[in-house]
Amino acid sequence: MFSKDIGIDLGTANVLIHIKGQGIVLNEPSVVAIDRKANVVVAVGEDARKMMGRTPDHIEVVRPLKNGVIADFDVTEIMLKYFLERLKVKGFMTKPRILICYPSNITSVDQEAIREAAEKSGAKKVFLEVEPKVAAIGAGMDIYQPIGNMVIDIGGGTSDIAVLSLGDIVASQSIKVAGDVFDREIMQYVKHHYKLLIGEITAENIKIQVGSVLADSRNEVMEVRGRDMATGFPRVISMHSNEVEKALKEPVQMIVQAAKNVLESTPPELSADIIDRGIVLAGGGAMLHGMDQLLADQLEVPVAIAEDPMNTVAVGTGILLDNMDRLSAYKRGFFKSFHLSFGTSKKITTD
Repeated sequence: MFSKDIGIDLGTANVLIHIKGQGIVLNEPSVVAIDRKANVVVAVGEDARKMMGRTPDHIEVVRPLKNGVIADFDVTEIMLKYFLERLKVKGFMTKPRILICYPSNITSVDQEAIREAAEKSGAKKVFLEVEPKVAAIGAGMDIYQPIGNMVIDIGGGTSDIAVLSLGDIVASQSIKVAGDVFDREIMQYVKHHYKLLIGEITAENIKIQVGSVLADSRNEVMEVRGRDMATGFPRVISMHSNEVEKALKEPVQMIVQAAKNVLESTPPELSADIIDRGIVLAGGGAMLHGMDQLLADQLEVPVAIAEDPMNTVAVGTGILLDNMDRLSAYKRGFFKSFHLSFGTSKKITTD
């Protein structure tokens, strides 16, 4: 009978939905397949992702979010409606409240587009929260104390770096360099060095199975199948982990530089806290082999990988939903201190 409070991590690569009291109930690719001839939706989520690079001309596979913002409003609305209807989050006479996250650098127009898409998909009320803040909470950081906390959230479309204290962002930077760019760089490397054309899914598999950002830290080889640019015929090559490291060197250094920029603009007292407490690494990019060690070496600060890096934002929305009334009171100054229930980090890496 009753509607449910839900949190949505509306990511460029994946949509994760957390229902209050149930946890994360959905994790699907942000992909929609549309039959343009009949003007109907063919598939959404994982089913649509499987069609990428394999469809006839009249079926278009769309990723409606790019770089953390809505690129196709109508398709985003269709996708959200489909997921919410599948989960049956609406009550008999009521609609759910939705907490949804966004990258730290997007414009107010982009924020309003996210709000409107959530409202049109069936929300009673929409709350927006900045993504690195929610990721920090989901990763187990107590950001509501007067202590410096730093998070690096490497997602599909953006990497968000932020220093937080007293429940808000003190210094931050968001760059459009993340998982999607990694995939494109791998595709370009294979094209340039092997004259072989591969698709996004193959590039992502290379990144996951043999990828590394540290030279000589992983010694694995993967067979890669694609189309020969000269003959047009299928061809198989072998790709080594060190080749992936070379392909990803430039975009990874852009993330490192952004983290350095944030540290340089952080007040000295909070910088001292970060040296003691370290940096938490979240998002799918945290799982790329050697990323934590590389950041620790380059930034000269301990780096911890969140316990569940892929789900930190969704977990954070759940924590905020559970504490929404208390959080509102905290923001109005009714509480002098505020504590949430947190998880833990997986490991610490020091140079």
